[in-house]
Amino acid sequence: MTVYNAPVEDMKFVLNDVLQISKYSNLPGFSDASEDVVEAILEEGAKLASNVLHPLNQSGDKEGCTRHEDGSVTTPKGFKEAYNMFSEGGWQGLSFDPEYGGQGLPYILSVAINEMISSSNMAFGMYPGLAMGAALAIHAHGSDEQKQKYLPKMVSGEWGGTMNLTEPHCGTDLGLLRTKAVPQDDGSYKITGTKIFISAGEHDLTDNIIHLVLARIEGGPEGVKGISLFVVPKFHVNEDGSLGARNGVACGSIEEKMGIHGNSTCVMNYDDAVGYLIGEEHKGLRAMFTMMNEARLGVGLQGFAISEVAYQNGAAYANDRLQGRSLTGVAAPDKPADPIIVHPDVRRMLMDQRAFNEGGRAWMYWTALHADLHHKSEDEATRQKADDYMGLMTPILKAYLTEKGYAHATNAQQVLGGHGYIQEWGMEQFVRDARITMIYEGANGIQALDLVGRKLMKDGGRAWQAFFAEVDEFVADNEGNSDLKPYTDGLVAAKKDVEEATQWMAANAMQNFNNAGAGSMDYLHMFALLCLAHGWAQLAKAALDRKATGDGNSFYENKLITGKYFLERILPDTKSHLAKLKTGAESMMALPAEAF
Repeated sequence: MTVYNAPVEDMKFVLNDVLQISKYSNLPGFSDASEDVVEAILEEGAKLASNVLHPLNQSGDKEGCTRHEDGSVTTPKGFKEAYNMFSEGGWQGLSFDPEYGGQGLPYILSVAINEMISSSNMAFGMYPGLAMGAALAIHAHGSDEQKQKYLPKMVSGEWGGTMNLTEPHCGTDLGLLRTKAVPQDDGSYKITGTKIFISAGEHDLTDNIIHLVLARIEGGPEGVKGISLFVVPKFHVNEDGSLGARNGVACGSIEEKMGIHGNSTCVMNYDDAVGYLIGEEHKGLRAMFTMMNEARLGVGLQGFAISEVAYQNGAAYANDRLQGRSLTGVAAPDKPADPIIVHPDVRRMLMDQRAFNEGGRAWMYWTALHADLHHKSEDEATRQKADDYMGLMTPILKAYLTEKGYAHATNAQQVLGGHGYIQEWGMEQFVRDARITMIYEGANGIQALDLVGRKLMKDGGRAWQAFFAEVDEFVADNEGNSDLKPYTDGLVAAKKDVEEATQWMAANAMQNFNNAGAGSMDYLHMFALLCLAHGWAQLAKAALDRKATGDGNSFYENKLITGKYFLERILPDTKSHLAKLKTGAESMMALPAEAF
């Protein structure tokens, strides 16, 4: 049986000391997020995650979801009761618009709670996560009537939601989709087609499921320019808000998957289902990207959330498991062998995880804060900068945190040795669950291409130039701080490597587009390491400030030790990525296709 203890102290440290969210008390929602309120929310979220959701993680994986002959789906034992506790506690609407029943608290608090949920039970967390993404898309692009009809019950958790993009013959290339929408005299559309890999597509947790479906209006343009977005409820919604007859949408089957068995990943069949256009005709991708960007940030969060729970269980095992003796002499003379935590290679795997988890949390929360600033700041320049950052960071966060999250879950499995390969110990589930994060919501290679092909040069490179300027400002502001100097030196060195890579891309990518593709993942990893270095510099500064006030808590000293490990053992990877990037595409593309 695995364990999960929500890292509340770490979360409070990032929110209160590093990001100092109290500085934004003049913004909507932040005024209600006092330090004591934040602490209460985190503590209650931790109880839900650790005591209710995590105990269902292994059993839910083993049982999975069951599709019945009538197309209905039953979630694993305990999921429905846990979901009722989740929705009745108001967690779904924590940061949503109060006009539709939300609490209006900062988005960054939802990110912290979602980290707990993803660590404790990733499959469960996908049900409310998909529903919230659908609600945000309706909020951003739906009509007033659609918002009033769907959002209150989606925000309360009474209704679920999904996103339906992928079809059997097309995934990332949505221009190939065939699902059709036929206009009706009453302004609705009849939707017909098949969608696959639909997470939370059918289940027994909510009374209704609001599907958002990409389809092509009959006679519309070919390619992505002809795609529209529709809301297709599982049950029709009457004028008074009550539920009517079943719509023409059904779960054809549940996908047999490597992991996340507790989530019903469905093949969804639409047979003249009644749908309603969201936004403008043929502009569906723009509306769906609201949901996709939210989902991509959520998947990045899943990456380091899985790494966190895997680390906790790996560290506990390493302190308990006796095997061999320390290389420097007996560490536990009263025992027949030393705990494996004494061995440097075990420490390497655990420290890699710990440095990634803590730095990744600072980076993710920093990004979430900018999402709040984009929506709530009264200053146009602040909103623009925050929006630029969100666009730039989304593909980097999604790809890097999931790549490393999976790698660190396998490292934690390695710490357990043979026990890590045995189902009852639970570590192999973390590995299986983590693997999907690198694939769904846009495979990581696509994220890297998005970064170098679109985000870098968008608005003349305004986003990354602003971020580089922020790094420079941090370094300048802390000049003369000898204790922080290793971190500012690391920032300067990493930024120099990323600048060199950016210049190389600018000079070589246009000459041969394959150079951009060949170097895209290395570039993404370099940029991610710079972001982690920025996060670690902020963590270290806050820890040093607390120590300077006489706070001798070992928590802050341990932060600095972990930060030093990051600087010495992880950040230098920027140079290896730079060396590989600069070789270009020649050797990568040299073999003829038939040689593979």
